[in-house]
Amino acid sequence: MASLTLLCLPYSGASAMVFSRWRRKLPAWIDVRPVELPGRGARLAEPLRTDLAALARQLAAEQRLAASQPYAILGHSLGALLAFELAHELQALGCPAPRALFACGTAAPSRREGYDGPEWREPKSDAELIRELRELQGTPEEVLANEELMALTLPVLRADFLLCGRYVYRQRPLLRCPLHVFGGEDDRASQEQLLAWRQETQGDFSLEVFPGGHFFIHEHEDRVLGVLAAALEPLRLSA
Repeated sequence: MASLTLLCLPYSGASAMVFSRWRRKLPAWIDVRPVELPGRGARLAEPLRTDLAALARQLAAEQRLAASQPYAILGHSLGALLAFELAHELQALGCPAPRALFACGTAAPSRREGYDGPEWREPKSDAELIRELRELQGTPEEVLANEELMALTLPVLRADFLLCGRYVYRQRPLLRCPLHVFGGEDDRASQEQLLAWRQETQGDFSLEVFPGGHFFIHEHEDRVLGVLAAALEPLRLSA
């Protein structure tokens, strides 16, 4: 029986169901719970959001019950920023702190300068979005060339880039949980930008760097999940 819920927040342009296969790969005591964002997947009919703080407040209200039981939060890229804000919003609602926060594939909230450039604050054109996807090397060329798929994906990606580009870091009381950061050797975030996550918690901190680029969580999935499970294992008996 699962004894710890793992809330998983997706990266830009993705449905949270990118994490669904983790249910088969992680130990049964970890309840992998993908958190779908408005405007995609099962929430396709809902409007896309471009205000990350407002979205975090909405998700906190929705996940309040889940946070009444032992839980951890994980996010990749945009999802990592959202996971950080969600942890703060749940704390503001009086929920227990997460047992752990996993921030993958992005610079720390206080080190966004030079990471999300000023051009991210305005909507990007289709051509710019496709160029960005190509640079991130996570989307096959046949998908980029599929006009139907791109017509569905690009509006989501455009909104998600605005979530990042318009993000404003706010100083608040430190989180009260362990914070584990995962990075890719060839990703955009520098060592300094990854280590700066340490300043966001009074709990333990760790940094693990994996081979690969921005999508190392898929390229080296088994290794990532091994490190994730090992970090959560000490919490199993206390959950």
